[in-house]
Formats: sequence, C-alpha cells, structure tokens
Amino acid sequence: MTTPLSQQLQKAVDHLKSEFATLQIGRANTALVEDLMVESYGTQMPLKSSANISCPDAKTVRIEPWDKNLVGEIEKAIRESSMGINPQNMGEYTLLPIPPLTEERRKQIVKLVHEMTENARIVVRQARQEAIKKLKNQKDNKEISEDEQKRQEKQVQEKMDEVNKSIDEISGNKEKEVMGS
Repeated sequence: MTTPLSQQLQKAVDHLKSEFATLQIGRANTALVEDLMVESYGTQMPLKSSANISCPDAKTVRIEPWDKNLVGEIEKAIRESSMGINPQNMGEYTLLPIPPLTEERRKQIVKLVHEMTENARIVVRQARQEAIKKLKNQKDNKEISEDEQKRQEKQVQEKMDEVNKSIDEISGNKEKEVMGS
C-alpha cells in the first residue's frame, strides 16, 4: 500500500474535520471565524492573522484585533458572511454572541454536513481511482506481476473501507451533535 495514498486519504479526513469545526452549532468556537477574510490595509487576510480570537464562555466569541482600527472591518466581514451572527462592536474588540439553534437552522446544518461528507467521499474515490490506475500501469510496464497488482489493489480497497468507515463515523457524530445540542 502506497504511502502517498495514505497521506491523501488522511488529508481528506482531516479536511472534513476542519470543515465541521467551522459549522455554527450553538456553541462558541474560534474556528467559526478564524479563516474569515478581513480587509486590512488594502489586502484581504484571514482574521486569525490580524486578531486574537478567544471564547470567554460557551456562548461568546471574542475578537480582539492587534490594530484597533480593524474593529469596523471585522464587524463588516462578519455581517457580510453567511454565519447569520450579529457582531457587537465593543470599541477595542468585537463580541459574537452565539444564538441557540432553531430546528430549521439545525436541518440546514445537517444538509451542510451531508454535502461536506459527500465531498470527502469524492476525494477518497478519486484517490482510489488514481492508485488503481497507477497499479495497472505498473503491471502493464511489467514493474509488478498480476498477482502483486491484485494483492495491492486489495490493500487499497481495505484502506478505502477503513477511511470510508471513519468518514461515516465522523459525519454521524457531527449530525448527532447538531441535532442534539
């Protein structure tokens, strides 16, 4: 089993986890805003590069820019995002009160979870196709025998099954978290 394939599959799982962390599910989480692009001195940069982001409690995200002149830009970026959270400008910092989720919003988030999960599965399938194609090319070029090709294809499939099971587990846990929080 090829190491690049394992790395590719792990990246897909890690990406899914980081995508899930950005979902607003009724609890404060710095990942909600870390990658939000904010205009700073004429350039767009991620919020985490221009501010200290913390969660003073389970229902609030506090954003304290290193340059206090950015408070307005941060507030503007949050309002224009699809988060649906109303920022509170406190002068030197911004507070994001995280509202409790409505049933309708929970269903929307579950749809997002399903979309993100499907995207991860697509990446995994593409990685599998590339690995199988590479093995067939190696066999055609007489670099490996047909038996070796079959053995490695079986290993690839076992790894796929393992990764898909992991993706399903992560997705199921996130869905339960969204519907139960």
